[in-house]
Amino acid sequence: MKNIISAALVILITAGLSGCTVNPATGDQSFTGFMSLEDEIKIGREEHPKILKSFGGPYKDNTVTNYVNGIGNGLAARSELPKIKWTFTVLNSPQINAFALPGGYVYVTRGLMALASNEAELAGVIAHEIGHVTGRHTAQRYSSSIAATGVSILAGILLGSAAGDLANFAGQAAVQSYSRAQEFEADSLGVRYLSRTNYNTQAMASFLAKLRSHSQLEAKRHKKDPSSVDQGDMFATHPRTIDRVERAIANAKNGRTGQRFGAVDYMERLHNMLYGDDPKEGFIKGRTFIHPEMRFRFDVPEGFRLFNSARAVIAKGPGSSIIQFDMAGKPYGGSMTGYIPNVWGRKGNFRQVEPLNVNGMEGATATMRTRQRNGTFDLRFIAIRQSPKRIYRFAFLTPPNMTDRLSLGLRQTTFSLRSISSTEAQKLQPSRILVKPVTAGDTVRSFVRRMGVNDFKEETFRVINGLSPSDTLRRGGLVKIISE
Repeated sequence: MKNIISAALVILITAGLSGCTVNPATGDQSFTGFMSLEDEIKIGREEHPKILKSFGGPYKDNTVTNYVNGIGNGLAARSELPKIKWTFTVLNSPQINAFALPGGYVYVTRGLMALASNEAELAGVIAHEIGHVTGRHTAQRYSSSIAATGVSILAGILLGSAAGDLANFAGQAAVQSYSRAQEFEADSLGVRYLSRTNYNTQAMASFLAKLRSHSQLEAKRHKKDPSSVDQGDMFATHPRTIDRVERAIANAKNGRTGQRFGAVDYMERLHNMLYGDDPKEGFIKGRTFIHPEMRFRFDVPEGFRLFNSARAVIAKGPGSSIIQFDMAGKPYGGSMTGYIPNVWGRKGNFRQVEPLNVNGMEGATATMRTRQRNGTFDLRFIAIRQSPKRIYRFAFLTPPNMTDRLSLGLRQTTFSLRSISSTEAQKLQPSRILVKPVTAGDTVRSFVRRMGVNDFKEETFRVINGLSPSDTLRRGGLVKIISE
């Protein structure tokens, strides 16, 4: 068997060496021997539905979709891979993110579009992601990983225990983070494509500066040091924001830059775009979470801040206390006092299980003490059955020395859960981006008063409009505000 594996390894190394190719974008030798361009296209096609599912699907606005397709296809046509089928998607997610799959699949979120102020800034983001595709960075990452783990993979294949591992390995390579060198190369290629389409390349740097400002604001919202974003920004798959800003500026100075910004066209497309949570996922109004489609709501105590995701609603409070709300994945028709120990928390060492009645809905509660990475906590489970197919679940995590102090507020959260009428649901409207002209007498303060956000109103207004703390408004310009 050792001889077989050794011979196979020789074949592996020979294949890898012979598979070094000239990168179409850089002209350099690139180690992509274990993944062809056709393989990349296939992987992108297979992973695309998974991305859509993870990020709320495509944003359904034909005007926005056609606009982004036009920008993306214009850039891709001037890349080194103009003949592959490119797919550009605006994801229905409030997160600020952008990424690419191999084979020509490029994604930006509506949250990212809300942060950009002109077409050139969005084009800079898309051009960077196109650079990852034309630079064949997934093929490089996959081939290097295969070479590094070649013996174990070959042994598994020969022993019949890894038949599907290579396909899974390829899929993982498509969504893992890039190296710092690959990110910088994508920046350089992005600047090239911007220049070829006459966009002002400085827009790439200006958007990254906005991203840093947004990350600093989010750090403040989470009660963290704003300077911490320079050690790792919110793009987990990208290197430090400040490094990318400096590199983008250097690239812009070294290359030919165009004059195209497209601010007015961009702002017109942005007007009335959904901002924040989509109603189908529920949305947050202050300390209240409301789901108009499923028709329920609840409140969290003062001192807690709500965050929404596709899987759960989280509220972070004092002393590392946390509220988590979700819904059971399977129907349950038995006793609710049996649901927590037998279904939800089967491995829990519960101190007590008690029945509850929450606004006419049958429920139960149980407590236990648990050890987490950051210490020991009291954990209370609350399960409330609205119907056999719909079970609401709260989990309250509190430091033992704060449990008594927080108990009244958490109890009020439990009993604030209630159904809402169809009339009440219809009155609830999500936040949207509204684009307004700056006229005589308008000031930052006058627009801030119209911002429909819960906190940091002026900071949010300045960040989404790319204004520094000392900037004033230019008469005749356009600004973004968030609807009530």
